[in-house]
Amino acid sequence: MKRAVALALIVSLPGCSMIPHYERPAPPVPQSWPVGDAYLRQSEAALPAVTYRDIFRDPRLQRIIEEALVNNRNLRLAAANIAAAREQYRIQRAQILPDIGANATYTEADRGSGAQSGVGGAASGRRTTYSVQGGITAFELDLFGRIRALSEAAQNRYFATEAGARATRLTLVGDIANAWFTYAADKDLLAVGERTVASAQRSVDLTRARLNGGIAPRTDLRQAEQTLEQARADVAQSRTNLAQDANLLQLLVGAPVDPALLPASIAEVENSVAELPAGLDSTILLRRPDVVQAEYNLRAANAEIGAARAELFPRISLTAVLGFASTALSNLFSGGSFNWSISPQASYSIFQGGAAKANVRLTQAQRDAAVAQYESAIQTAFREVSDALARRGTIDEQLRAQRNFFAAAQDNYQLSEARFRGGIDPFLDTLIAQRSYYSAERTLVATRLLKIQNLVQLYRTLGGDSQLDATSDGPVPQTP
Repeated sequence: MKRAVALALIVSLPGCSMIPHYERPAPPVPQSWPVGDAYLRQSEAALPAVTYRDIFRDPRLQRIIEEALVNNRNLRLAAANIAAAREQYRIQRAQILPDIGANATYTEADRGSGAQSGVGGAASGRRTTYSVQGGITAFELDLFGRIRALSEAAQNRYFATEAGARATRLTLVGDIANAWFTYAADKDLLAVGERTVASAQRSVDLTRARLNGGIAPRTDLRQAEQTLEQARADVAQSRTNLAQDANLLQLLVGAPVDPALLPASIAEVENSVAELPAGLDSTILLRRPDVVQAEYNLRAANAEIGAARAELFPRISLTAVLGFASTALSNLFSGGSFNWSISPQASYSIFQGGAAKANVRLTQAQRDAAVAQYESAIQTAFREVSDALARRGTIDEQLRAQRNFFAAAQDNYQLSEARFRGGIDPFLDTLIAQRSYYSAERTLVATRLLKIQNLVQLYRTLGGDSQLDATSDGPVPQTP
């Protein structure tokens, strides 16, 4: 009984930990976003609780995103990686508990009826033996916290994998939104090209008639044909772009996309994207999924230092066996058949050529690398948000100027065409005005798309979509 109590006390020892105290590195970025001519004025505010539905309000786009979150193959891969990381953690955690096994044997031997028993010899004839054994087949007393450190490292790797899956989902939503709005812009560019083809064709027909009548030089016809063929080439390219946009959406969704869910023009959808407040402290970057993933990897590397340190100390393992053995099945569980044994073992490598200490230094170097990766993730996130804010601070002024430029180019073309038809200006002035009008209209479409893409970029870089949070068994690191 005393031995059993002593054994229970040893097993129940919590063990010491060799894991270094974890301290989150200070974010290597300023506490606030940059300000200046290129940036919006900001006020201090908490990170808004948003979802992609709050930002992308068109029901068609929401429907496409919902389908992608179910069917996208990259998300399925991420889910498989999460499942693998979770089971790896459970495998590692199971090593804290004893491995209990049992076995039973049956032996039958015949020594021969003619054999004679000698002094100390066995009796002749058939002999049957039954045995049952069970007990702790393998159990390491984790006195120095090696197994617990490895378990903590595996748990943090699991959490990092979940954060990575959330980053994949966030990127997917942003990619789908960009592809959907790009499709809308390409539909507009196709319409612009087709209108220009029709207009340029009328100019070519008119110029050819004037050439045949002897009142226009051949150069006018050739210049008109250049405008026509350029517009035709742009129409062909726009049709290609539309097909490729649809193909990209199908790839991102992981299934065919209903054409009824596709937009008809950029004007139809440009007001369906909500503004995401940017008045935020830079510490909100600690909630970005890629930053969360980098921090969990850092925590795992820190825990692995503890496991490497514990390797410097002896390993103490315990094996205990108890069982019954009998030559008669009816007497198998009688008191005289019971036997037991306990065989604790301690192992310690006396000479490894410095390998154990080198392993500690290796894990410390890996931890330092994880710190650098964590800080790099924060700095990259800061740069991405700052770039998006810089674009957001100037895009409205750029779009307003582009609209004014387009209006002026449109009016100039109409006036030039009227003056040409009235015999006041040469045809070359009309062609130049037409080309400027065509270019201004295409640039206006591109600028409108640029504003929408900037809002999508802000949504992605701030990374605060609560609807895409990964479910985990542990808390996500909170901002200080």
